[in-house]
Amino acid sequence: MELIHLSHCVYQCEYHIVLVAKYRKEILNEGIFAYINKKLAEITEHYPLIRFKTVNHDKDHIHVHISISPIVAVGKVIGIIKQNTSRELKQKFPFLRQVYWGTDAIWSEGYFASTVGVDEAVIRAYIENQGKKDAGQTKFEIS
Repeated sequence: MELIHLSHCVYQCEYHIVLVAKYRKEILNEGIFAYINKKLAEITEHYPLIRFKTVNHDKDHIHVHISISPIVAVGKVIGIIKQNTSRELKQKFPFLRQVYWGTDAIWSEGYFASTVGVDEAVIRAYIENQGKKDAGQTKFEIS
């Protein structure tokens, strides 16, 4: 588990996000996916609190494993991803203008987001055992 340290917080906030192509059109081929990866790398350059861990695709949607700072809303990050990929993809791949004529969007309005991380049983045990026998938090046991 990677903990990220900022000046006033330490966090590990990871998400599994799925973005679906508008109208479930099967537009995602290897060339478009490679270009999406390039655009995601550019997003990280401009927004260092957004870190893409794993990205993959099917013909009509992409899966993203992403780390996001707790000071940034998940919906805001999804908007950034959609805006920065849609416009550029339609410029780079002219056939997308024909597929999606009359709109700048290539992504459907919705999305799926789920947290990724330590499972519930580990968190529950950690909280329940606070103040009990040392679980390695300190070097010396006080008698």
